[in-house]
Amino acid sequence: MPFADAASHELPIGKLLRLSLFQAVIGMTTSLLVGTLNRVMIVELGMPAWWVALAFAIPLVFAPLRALIGYRSDTHPSALGLKRIPYLWMGTLMLFGGLAIMPFALLLLSDPPPNTEWLGQIGVTLAFVLVGFGMQVTQTAGLALASDLSSEEKRPRVVALLYSMLLIGMIGSSVLYGVFLTDFTPTHLIQVIQGSAVIVVVFNLMSLWKQEARSTKRGPREENGFQQNWQKLMAQDSMRRFLWTVAIGTAAFSMQDIILEPFGAEVLGLDVSMTSALTALSAGGSLLAFFFASQWLIRGVDACRVASAGVVLGLPAFAFVIFSAPLDSPNLFRTGTFLIGFSSGLFSVGMLVTAMSFNNDKYAGMVLGAWGAVQAMASGLAMAAGGFLRDTIASLATSGALGSSLDSPATAYSFVYHIEIYMLFVVLIALGPLVRNSQREVAKPRRSSFGLAEFPS
Repeated sequence: MPFADAASHELPIGKLLRLSLFQAVIGMTTSLLVGTLNRVMIVELGMPAWWVALAFAIPLVFAPLRALIGYRSDTHPSALGLKRIPYLWMGTLMLFGGLAIMPFALLLLSDPPPNTEWLGQIGVTLAFVLVGFGMQVTQTAGLALASDLSSEEKRPRVVALLYSMLLIGMIGSSVLYGVFLTDFTPTHLIQVIQGSAVIVVVFNLMSLWKQEARSTKRGPREENGFQQNWQKLMAQDSMRRFLWTVAIGTAAFSMQDIILEPFGAEVLGLDVSMTSALTALSAGGSLLAFFFASQWLIRGVDACRVASAGVVLGLPAFAFVIFSAPLDSPNLFRTGTFLIGFSSGLFSVGMLVTAMSFNNDKYAGMVLGAWGAVQAMASGLAMAAGGFLRDTIASLATSGALGSSLDSPATAYSFVYHIEIYMLFVVLIALGPLVRNSQREVAKPRRSSFGLAEFPS
């Protein structure tokens, strides 16, 4: 059985698979937001792309709190002797609440009665804040719990299983969303989103049930403990460069998240079912990248070189998407989408293994939160910038300010994809010193197997 070697006496395979369900929930919610709702909101509901991108970026305002959430779960003074489960439960409740009110708020905003548009805006903002913050709390606490339960020698395989479950959740849910929304109606949209809310609660309850043993009640947290440990974390060699590289690389691969499906709809004429399946295609590429990267890393290939390979492959991936418009080729577009997932997967895996040198066993949750905060902020800001640039360039193109040859729906999208290509070159420059540092440290004892307890979002 795949990942059977990840099990141990303390964490048998059944308990481990049940724990990994929270990652499937995160994958499902991510697929719903960036693989289905963004296209529905822009194309079917007629909302501006900049507003949709801003709505998706709103929860990212709270992303820096992930480091604090992780630290607080590390030191939670629970009367029941639990530290991770309370945060998992709070995150689940926020996810459910946001998904429960989201479809009605979207419909109210798309076709509001007179003088009620502000109600839709408040409802959508609240829904996305709850969903985004719930995802961050759930994943931060869940991955820290997985780190607590797994032994040191089994931890890499446990993390590999969790990573795979995230991608499987994205692939499976995107296929199902495409099937359910083949004949799109507002009623179907409400049913799909509310059904997802129920699945969130059911899966997360199954995931957290009897996972954490009760321990002795902990006393109050030390004064200024978070600030002191954060300073120690930032003082480690190359930590700041590493986080900047993660931020720029994540932004380079994320700017197209909001506009990829609308591009398929507006430029290539793909329906909701076909564009929802793009998420499965991209996630499938990431899953394949995970397999190849793990084989290369086991053979001793430098982790930063794996990340660099992903960045280099991202260049033709975005080129395929750009040229699919003038060639009117949906298959070339799908190939580019698959390569984007594959290249971003290689980059993520390479950065994961590089992060092993920054591990903090005492405060694993804080390390996890720092990575998640940087990644989430970079992704959110990039998506917001992508939507804003798409709308701005589209208005200039349709007004004739860019000339008659560029008066096309593909112009705005192509502009964003070109920006991402330029950013990938910047990431290659930033990776250079990290590669040199890893080569100088090759004589130091390091773990050779792939995996990281502080797995990012």
